[in-house]
Formats: sequence, C-alpha cells, structure tokens
Amino acid sequence: MSRIFTVSVASVYPHYVTKVEKKGRTKAELDQVIEWLTGFGESALSDHLAAGTTFEDFFADAELNPHASLITGAVCGVRVEQIDDPLMQKIRYLDKLVDELAKGKSMDRVLRA
Repeated sequence: MSRIFTVSVASVYPHYVTKVEKKGRTKAELDQVIEWLTGFGESALSDHLAAGTTFEDFFADAELNPHASLITGAVCGVRVEQIDDPLMQKIRYLDKLVDELAKGKSMDRVLRA
C-alpha cells in the first residue's frame, strides 16, 4: 500500500491550487477538473477537504468519469494507462489533469471533450 493512499486530499489540494495559479489558471478551473473526474461538486469537494478525507476514501466515494480512461501520458515517468493499482491510477489521473491544466491546455482538451 502506497503512502499517498493515506494522505489527506486537503494537504495536497493547496499545492494543486498553487501549481495552476502560477501558470495563470484559476482555482475554479481546478475545481471544474476535479468535478469532471470525481463527480464532486463544489460543496462535496469542500466537505472532503474540511473532513481531511484520505485519497483512498476520496476516490472510494467518487463516481469516476466514464471518459477517465481517455487520460493518457506520463506522470513522474510512469504512463498512467499502464498503472496496475486502480487507486494509484485514479490519483495519477488527477495529477495528469492538474499538469495539463497548468501547462495551459484548453479546458475542452483537459476534460476530454
């Protein structure tokens, strides 16, 4: 079991916000990406952040977008589509979407529209 599974989403979320804002994107766009992937609207995301939900529980409660399998590419040198552990793959999907948002891709491309 990877250590990241027990880390709270709330402890990582500010780093996601900082990453996208440094590149000229907004927290609202980040939240839109998270909602697309997990199905968590603004209030549900806020509840998870306030509760200190772990990544394991966060993704257990999520209804993963049916198009999430279209997320491909490498995160930290590992191809997300080749990750065997389903939870680790979901975490890396999120990382990949945040990376794409920070790199300036259009929301249509990030959200696989």
